[in-house]
Amino acid sequence: MELEDNPVVVELTKSGQPRKRKPKTSHTYFTEDTQNAIVEYVASQDQKFRDRVYRERIEYGFFKLTQNIIHTFKFYYTDGESVEDVQQEVIAFLLEKLKLYKPAKGKAYSYFGTIAKRYLILKNKKNYKKLQNKGDILEIEEDKTIREEIINDHYGQDYSVSEFMTLYTKYVDKNLHKLFPKEIDAKTADAVVELFRKCESLDIFNKKALYIYIREMIDVDTPQITKIIKKLKVIYVDLYNKYYEDSYINM
Repeated sequence: MELEDNPVVVELTKSGQPRKRKPKTSHTYFTEDTQNAIVEYVASQDQKFRDRVYRERIEYGFFKLTQNIIHTFKFYYTDGESVEDVQQEVIAFLLEKLKLYKPAKGKAYSYFGTIAKRYLILKNKKNYKKLQNKGDILEIEEDKTIREEIINDHYGQDYSVSEFMTLYTKYVDKNLHKLFPKEIDAKTADAVVELFRKCESLDIFNKKALYIYIREMIDVDTPQITKIIKKLKVIYVDLYNKYYEDSYINM
């Protein structure tokens, strides 16, 4: 009898039993073709072509993506709606945002997954408030805590805020002199934004200390710093609203 050239090696556990391998997971429903189809959809102005591409190559990816997000993160506060109805609502929202996707911003799977999660988080928060007046508060709070722990375990941090702050800082850097035409205003804004860049390494938490820190960087008075911070805050709110809706910022 000839021996096989490549015999199968079976790994054993400490007890001598064959080790069971965990099946590899993959986003088989959101394939490279799905990615390419979305790029083609965005690039085309032919609505008939878009409708066909969506129906044949994108719709199933959106269906499975939203289904998995709803059940993975237990977005079950539906205020009387079925989970299926909520899912169709999210899919319709993704379709509305489909034309805004830009390949340079990253893979479509992550882009639309982020949009779907944000939409569901907002919807669940609204429905949660309604349920507080209807159900057992302790039971609702316990369920809410469990869901939030699942989300936190999955991401480890509030990824969306962290990502936005990076984009916000880049936006102000790139448009500094357009946003602040006066040289003194631009220098002050740059000093304030520098704090955003160093926020993780700074051991400063109160307003007075922050103002002193800025004055050490640039010789300006408190009213000047306050004026610039107010304008930066307006820019922040405006950009965050756009980022929340579209998941990107036009630089």
